[in-house]
Amino acid sequence: MTPDPTNAQPDPAARARARRRGIVLVLIASATFALAAAAAKAIGAGIPVAEVILFRNLFAIPLLLPVVMASGGWGALATRNPMSHAARTLFGLMGMVGAFYGYVHLPIATVTALGFTMPLFLTVLSVPLLGERVGWRRGLAVLVGFAGVLLMVRPGSEGLRGEGLAVLLCLLGSVGWALAMITIRRMGEAGESSVAIVFWFAVGSAVIAGIAAVPVWVWPSPLQWALLFAIGSVSALAQVLMTSAYRSGETTLLAPFEYAGIVWTTALGAFIWAELPDGWDFAGIAVLVGAGLYIWHREVALGVKR
Repeated sequence: MTPDPTNAQPDPAARARARRRGIVLVLIASATFALAAAAAKAIGAGIPVAEVILFRNLFAIPLLLPVVMASGGWGALATRNPMSHAARTLFGLMGMVGAFYGYVHLPIATVTALGFTMPLFLTVLSVPLLGERVGWRRGLAVLVGFAGVLLMVRPGSEGLRGEGLAVLLCLLGSVGWALAMITIRRMGEAGESSVAIVFWFAVGSAVIAGIAAVPVWVWPSPLQWALLFAIGSVSALAQVLMTSAYRSGETTLLAPFEYAGIVWTTALGAFIWAELPDGWDFAGIAVLVGAGLYIWHREVALGVKR
């Protein structure tokens, strides 16, 4: 009797290879995002943030076109939720403003670590916006995570050279990313394709940033043009790598490996700008990452129980 292929069990060896591939791709994507962060820091304050965001998205659009074509062509960009795309774009812009301003004024490892407060804000916002219940364990993990932020920032000290605005914008950026994630989740549940979400975000961000850049426009030097192109192209590549990674392995397996971004940015900051985190910084980063991993662990545990 010929076995029914529809009832065949997945090959364990093939599944293990796919998982390994996913982990490697996440690690490479995290390193690629770190390179984009380094390019943004190298530009410095000479180019306004709105202009950096404009070219980050403008240079990414051509690189996203092959993904669009591979996903079914222009028809894959059809949308039934234009207002959701608008909201996702505004929230994403909040995140980019915080990150790019932070790269100029803070060590890039600090900006990366502050970016990992996103799961903390996501946990808090999921209660009123998604109607989810957050138990005392995850609630305590959120408080511990924010305690890690305080260790890094050390209000009233010279810990971050008085760059309170940069820290505040980074944290507001994390709120923006959390709201973007909630919006993306709702769009996915409504049947919106991933390629449409990514592409229209790039287009919408480029348009809004372009308008905002007009009154503060600074013509880039050849080196700055190269760095702006690097930010856009490298960020697009990182997005493709991360998407490919999550197609190869389970989210619950791969998500913790995104914290490798702190390792990459710490190494780049130390090597290029001699940005060496002190003991308080390392303690704060460890507490923040630990809280994020615990929240991830609780999400996995609750998912299994469901």
